[in-house]
Amino acid sequence: MNAGHAPPAPTSCAAADAGGHRCPEGVRKVSRTSSQRRGFTIIELMIVVAIVGILAAIAVPGFNRFQARSKQGEAKANLKSIFTSQRSQFQEKDRYLTNIRLLGFTPERGNRYYYLLNAAPASVENRNALGVVLASTDEAVGIDKFKYPNVASTQPASAALGVAWSAAAGAGPAPAGYGITGTCPSCNFLASATGDIDNETVGLDHWIISSIDGAGPPSCGDATDATLPAGQPWNNYNDVLCP
Repeated sequence: MNAGHAPPAPTSCAAADAGGHRCPEGVRKVSRTSSQRRGFTIIELMIVVAIVGILAAIAVPGFNRFQARSKQGEAKANLKSIFTSQRSQFQEKDRYLTNIRLLGFTPERGNRYYYLLNAAPASVENRNALGVVLASTDEAVGIDKFKYPNVASTQPASAALGVAWSAAAGAGPAPAGYGITGTCPSCNFLASATGDIDNETVGLDHWIISSIDGAGPPSCGDATDATLPAGQPWNNYNDVLCP
């Protein structure tokens, strides 16, 4: 290098770093601006879209099942309420009842399930409009169509049961159907809750509760849930797990 002559200015940040010089400010700005303007390639976007689609396919059915299970809490709570009222009636008057007016069973509005206390109810509490239509002979509570106007116009039928009821001494007669079987105080009751909770046309969620122990696999659902202790709601057809 000739004395008196300044070294040539570096033209890039790499050259400046190699020579121990400071990167020219203009070059640094160009480099930074170029980096900031870089976007996603079409391949990267396609990969992201594919990943989001896979995650949605996994998550949505699981969320729907979780949501449907949360709706089942209504049936379990109201069936336990029926059992509590029936037990109180039996302790006081040695009898069970199918008349919900006398029994005092009045679930809150917005119910998704049809509650049945007699296989052939004399009348059904009508919840199709703003005002609930009550009758002194009601033996069932209809689905609240005021809240859910798109449900079927007829109340869902309770599913058939393949339950083996207890034959233990003092257990009383095995339920012959929904309602009261036997002559009280030697009697038992069987009530049900039925509703569509997954918004599809196949299958209905079906629960029962009784005053007598029973056993038997459900019609469709969790096959390991085969015990029916008296006073415990039992899911005979699981609309979440079944078609």
